[in-house]
Amino acid sequence: MRLRPLDLLVGVAVLALCFFAFSKLQHGGAAAVVLPDPVSAPGTINAAVTQATIGKTICVRGWTKTVRPPTSYTNALKAQQLKEYHLPGAMSDYQEDHLISLELGGNPTDPRNLWPEPYPRAAVVDTIENELNAKICSGKLTLAEARHEESTLKHEHG
Repeated sequence: MRLRPLDLLVGVAVLALCFFAFSKLQHGGAAAVVLPDPVSAPGTINAAVTQATIGKTICVRGWTKTVRPPTSYTNALKAQQLKEYHLPGAMSDYQEDHLISLELGGNPTDPRNLWPEPYPRAAVVDTIENELNAKICSGKLTLAEARHEESTLKHEHG
């Protein structure tokens, strides 16, 4: 089998990308996966959000904006937790994420419900959180079922 120049170029590009990703992880970039510490970040809920109140809380468009903590709070907590988790990289490599998301009625400010989740994983998980919220609000999942799915996702896959 003879390699064409394009095949060779694609192969070199893939190897270079893999090398870059590996070296970034080894030399200061964000970790690919960070699992929340089950002791310091077990997850806590917002007592105002129950199955009976979802129509007035998480299923109201824009509701999470009314409870989301200010960036000044989450950035200070993120800086502290990056040290506690011994994580490499810059603060901008991470999103201070809610273990039980605001979309599923997680506590907005309790440090036990927040941990530094690396990008790009954080963006992927945000999409899943929105999908779970849509399933709750459409009646496809109960609040408890969605929280269980989210917990499994974050505790097993970051």
